[in-house]
Amino acid sequence: MNDMKKIIVAGIGPGSREDITPAVAEALRQADAVVGYQYYFQFIQPFLSQDCLCVDTGMKKERQRAEQAFLLAEQGKTVVVISSGDAGIYGMTPLIYEMNRERGGEVLIESLPGISAFQKAAALLGAPIGHDLCVISLSDLMTPWEVIERRIKAAATGDFVTAVYNPKSHGRYWQLYRLQELFLKWRAPETPIGYVRQAGRDEQEVKVTTLSDFDPEDVDMFTVILIGNSQSYIDKGRIITPRGYFAQEMKEDVKPGQRIMMDSFRTISGELHRKDWPLDHKWALLHAIHTTADFEMERLLKTDERAVETLYEKVKNGTLKTIVTDVTMVVSGIRKGALSRLGVEAKCYLGDPRVAGMSAELGITRTQAGIRLAVEEHPDALFAFGNAPTALMELCELVRKGKACPAGIIAAPVGFVHVKESKHMVKPFKDIPKIIVEGRKGGSNLAATLCNAILTFDDAEQLKPGRDL
Repeated sequence: MNDMKKIIVAGIGPGSREDITPAVAEALRQADAVVGYQYYFQFIQPFLSQDCLCVDTGMKKERQRAEQAFLLAEQGKTVVVISSGDAGIYGMTPLIYEMNRERGGEVLIESLPGISAFQKAAALLGAPIGHDLCVISLSDLMTPWEVIERRIKAAATGDFVTAVYNPKSHGRYWQLYRLQELFLKWRAPETPIGYVRQAGRDEQEVKVTTLSDFDPEDVDMFTVILIGNSQSYIDKGRIITPRGYFAQEMKEDVKPGQRIMMDSFRTISGELHRKDWPLDHKWALLHAIHTTADFEMERLLKTDERAVETLYEKVKNGTLKTIVTDVTMVVSGIRKGALSRLGVEAKCYLGDPRVAGMSAELGITRTQAGIRLAVEEHPDALFAFGNAPTALMELCELVRKGKACPAGIIAAPVGFVHVKESKHMVKPFKDIPKIIVEGRKGGSNLAATLCNAILTFDDAEQLKPGRDL
């Protein structure tokens, strides 16, 4: 016995002898007494001396264990209080410090870190915690559920990699379902989830799935869950979270303008109300919102099923070689690098010398005349409208008369007269892939960016816009 009053609070790791740190192992060897939950003594027995006093209690007896530790320390014994994982994370360390303060602070407290369960689980799952991380316990024994739910929302909206402790118990069966529901409001359904049961112990189980496929019934109180962020991905059964959002792009020598566009697209994607848009619609939607900064596009933009993908495939196989626009501003906004790379020509007929004469002779608008000329020369082009509803209406009439068979139509004229009607006129053409901006909104910039979405669809899966900037 010595005169020094000392308690060492030690994290013994998740369960295997190999995960106990040398510092903790040495503290256990030197201990006069060890206090802890009875289940954990099986993991530390090889380190204890023959005359070490073991004080074990059942679950939910934390305060009694702490009081026992202080009584022994006040007798001059060197006492080690053990917790699984790291004792400072949902463990005994905070309680020991609080109780020491209550008792006058006469006992020396030393804290020895251990490998936390989420760290062990992360190692087994691959590299899921490579970026900003938070840890949330779903136990509401000492924290009101309202507070826990606020923290879940903050983790989901903040795009944190999230470790979940105490996901279920016999009495708590619904909280994990609620967490999944909340995360699906702000995270993509394909967000990786990994969970490990009895990490580091003989009964260890490791599983990887996605946020939408995750089944809360497959976990219990011995399970730690890790939810990836928006950059996390699954590779060969392992979850990888890149250390930096733009690490891969930096390696590929991406230009600053493209990097800014990537950042913008990821921001927009994170703020979409609906997370499970089909990829080709989402790609067009991200372009539309990026160009307008208008999240109402999520409601207004309509695409036929696989319209963007279908039109890109036509470009790729060489059957779509021409884009015809109603006004020259749309041509100006279509990326020249993409057109050149893919062998596509973008044309507007407003500057054609024939337009003025036809317009005057027939009493139609110049944009209508331009579309008539375009259909004569390129009846199977992709037609993109960002300004003139009369031009769109003209194309509809020519389609009905069998004089035009467009590869696709982008209907985004803007204004107040005949604009809505022109968009309604396009909808009955079921066999023509269409992208429509509903209502009065539209514009040349929108029509151009939707063309760009088609031309760069092969970059959609990696969410990597701006190749041709």
